[in-house]
Amino acid sequence: MMLVLGIESSCDETAAALVCADRTILAQRIASQDEAHRPYGGVVPEIAARAHADRIAPLIAATLGDAGLTLDAVDAIAATAGPGLIGGVMVGLVTAKALAMATDRPLLAINHLEGHALSPRLADPDLAFPYLLLLASGGHCQLLLVEGVGRYRRLGTTIDDALGEAFDKTAKVLGLGYPGGPAVERLARQGDAGRVPLPRPLLGTAEPHFSFAGLKSAVLRAREAGIHADADIAAAFQQAAIDCVIDRTRRALALAGPVGALVVAGGVAANQALRGALEALAAAAQLRFVAPPLALCTDNAAMIAWAGLERIAVQGGPGAGDPLDVAARPRWPLDPAAAPVRGAGVKA
Repeated sequence: MMLVLGIESSCDETAAALVCADRTILAQRIASQDEAHRPYGGVVPEIAARAHADRIAPLIAATLGDAGLTLDAVDAIAATAGPGLIGGVMVGLVTAKALAMATDRPLLAINHLEGHALSPRLADPDLAFPYLLLLASGGHCQLLLVEGVGRYRRLGTTIDDALGEAFDKTAKVLGLGYPGGPAVERLARQGDAGRVPLPRPLLGTAEPHFSFAGLKSAVLRAREAGIHADADIAAAFQQAAIDCVIDRTRRALALAGPVGALVVAGGVAANQALRGALEALAAAAQLRFVAPPLALCTDNAAMIAWAGLERIAVQGGPGAGDPLDVAARPRWPLDPAAAPVRGAGVKA
């Protein structure tokens, strides 16, 4: 049974996991940096990189210890090679290179976005290609047709802020602290979305792209007006964001062609209101709705190990690894052939 060690360090979570080809997660650990970044209301790249460097070696050792194994039992080592905060990515990738060299095991340089894209298949063995994926996280918001391992067609992307970024910035405006997404969701349950009029950017447009910068600015103006309860602003923001996502996803379904499922992944996939709206959309389209367990939504190493296993299965064995001089990449699109989006910056 093939066993892969996964390493993830693309943002503010240092993570390691051991995953078998039969989808068994033998062990996984995640070291959060929330306390280190909370005073700044967001992730500080230099602080994140230093924390990764301090934690990664003992975290890997502890993960192996949890499974009662040594590195000799591992068949390959998979690590995030991008996209992400380049300092953190380099820490994880260099560590994986050192372990691969020391143990003479293959190195698998994994696209962090591919880890998210394939993570639902780790939890659901019945999820077959092709499927439409909403990938929503702090740094990315995309609609992708997932046709197979390494085969992704981007249908829509954000032209400015990602959805998770908009949640975090709304939390900062409302003084909710970091991490912001869960805090906004909790406060929104106490509010009335109908009391605060907010825009729905790009709603109804032909191409299924996203824009959340204007919505974020509208939240700031609503707060500065001083006439709305914070809970109502949070509820209105969350509902406006969900309305945009559902409209854009419905449009992407019309463009995608036949698919077997509507899938959501990434950190924002943990939002229960968003999951409920997407599930209703899938039911209306007579599609399966698939969302990974909450533990696989946020950044984790199990999804990186699984992406490595998926690649091994396609390429016929761990021998088709990556060279040890593979570079860390701050940007790494899943669909490099996708046309540039007018008005979008480097995120698209």
